Amino acid sequence: MNQEIPVADLPKQNGYLIFLILISGMGGLLAGIDYGIIAGALLYVDKTIPMSEVQQGIMVSIYVGGGVIASLFAGALADWLGRKKMMVAGGVIFITSILLIYVASGFAALLVGRILMGLSGGVICVVVPLYMAECLPSQVRGRGTSAFQFMMTLGFVLAAWIAGHFAGVHDAAVAAAKSDPELIFAADNDAWRNMFLVASIPGVLFSAGALFLTESPRWLFLRKREDQALAVLRMSRTEGQAALELQEMKDHGTKKNADGTHAATDSLLQRKYVVPFTLACIILACTQATGIGSILSYAGKILQGAGLSEAQATTKLQIITGINCVVTLLGAFLVDKLGRKILLSVATGGIVLSLLAAGLLYHRFESQRVDVSRQVEACISADGRTLSADLNDAAFSALGGGIPAQLSVLYAYDDGHGYRRQGISTAFSNAKEENDRRIIIEPLTEKKWATVDGKKTEEVKTKDLGKISILRAKFGPIPEGSTGLWITIALCSFIAFFAVGPGVCVWLALTELMPTRIRSLGMGVAMLLNTGVQFLSAFFFPTVVGNHGFSAMFFIWCGCTVIYFITAAFFLPETKGKTLEEIEDHFAGAKPAAK
Repeated sequence: MNQEIPVADLPKQNGYLIFLILISGMGGLLAGIDYGIIAGALLYVDKTIPMSEVQQGIMVSIYVGGGVIASLFAGALADWLGRKKMMVAGGVIFITSILLIYVASGFAALLVGRILMGLSGGVICVVVPLYMAECLPSQVRGRGTSAFQFMMTLGFVLAAWIAGHFAGVHDAAVAAAKSDPELIFAADNDAWRNMFLVASIPGVLFSAGALFLTESPRWLFLRKREDQALAVLRMSRTEGQAALELQEMKDHGTKKNADGTHAATDSLLQRKYVVPFTLACIILACTQATGIGSILSYAGKILQGAGLSEAQATTKLQIITGINCVVTLLGAFLVDKLGRKILLSVATGGIVLSLLAAGLLYHRFESQRVDVSRQVEACISADGRTLSADLNDAAFSALGGGIPAQLSVLYAYDDGHGYRRQGISTAFSNAKEENDRRIIIEPLTEKKWATVDGKKTEEVKTKDLGKISILRAKFGPIPEGSTGLWITIALCSFIAFFAVGPGVCVWLALTELMPTRIRSLGMGVAMLLNTGVQFLSAFFFPTVVGNHGFSAMFFIWCGCTVIYFITAAFFLPETKGKTLEEIEDHFAGAKPAAK
């Protein structure tokens, strides 16, 4: 029934439509900074607030836990309170989390702040794409919703810039401190607190802007507020298109099945609900199963493992993140011209080839690694509680033959509480820093600041570490020359295909495929899967790489992306230019009305 109107025929000078897309982008920027700011801040937090290594890991990973919690309730609350109120709530939670972290004086306050950050990120990633899909005209829905993803990638870049800026300020302050412990403490303290404080600016802008938004027309219609829904539609559509779309909602809302029963009371186990819900869940889970989160998080280690120095890896990482941002903008332009199905099909096919190429490149030299458990065991101290293996030692340099090499050690120890723990440690002979050329396992330490003679001074407490046993140790070459370049090209290819396909289409697939009756709840479940796969991929990455090499991880991601490609190419319908009601009718088996 929908009469498609060209973009050029949409209301001229439509300031509200631009405002909608702007707020969507600001939500994405907030989510990107929300996720990325901890990387830079972590360099200084533990210098001013006592934290063990375990507590550091908890503080970083708890963000994902907050996102999982948000995925469980954000959709249901968006149905109950409305999309607009939940968007404002997400921004306010973010601002609150930043302020709590900024004034934190202990680990507990930091932890609560990080949980709130995760909650805000989860709420925004569920509600903003939902709101935009329900508000934007079908002709620009792809570009409008893609603004969220583009600004999220920009948020990662901005978070890195904020961290770099305050790191420079910190270094200047430390140089001026002339070894004064109190001034150095103040510089460390100011660095991470200011990083978080500046990161709150997008949250303030997003929350303030969301207050001036109207409610979603489809949410208003479901609440029997048809006049308000029509008024909202008129703000971003022509008069005729607004009336036509409202009538389509009415027709869809009063639709009856062949047996005369009302469609709104159908079982949720019917094909028209199960199929789109399943497709959305597969797409959301497979998006993370491509390895995008882990590749961005561990890109430095991945490139270093390909034979690049730390400086080279850092430079290549900047190129990769830059490509992610630029190509996402290209995808946002193409998504309403070429369509979601073709972009996802071509892009996932390209991702499969990129991951396969990277896996094969790594396998060429990782297959040459040998077991050196005996040599590593010889590096354990007499009391069995400390291990120090230096790749410059004769035992390893002779094995390496003078070429760059990597040592990966899987070890276990008693943690002093009756539990047997495992760990992975890796060293590279071409690392710039001496510590990165050695594997050192020693009793855990906890740093804290104490006051001596009126001045702050560092105090270190040692925690007992049980006897170490070596489970597996592999030593072998990392390539020189062109291999590092080819792997960089493979990663750039991967990130480009991801940005132009899943990067811009994943939020559209999530919002467009879900039927109105289950959209909010279904999005929450799908986001839960997305976040869960992201967590599992990042969690198992060190273990898989330590045991089987980088190639194994790339082959796993490649296999998951094959499933993604099959889903996109053979099962996903094209939704370009269709209203949400028309997409729903497709899965119900209804024939499209003549336009």
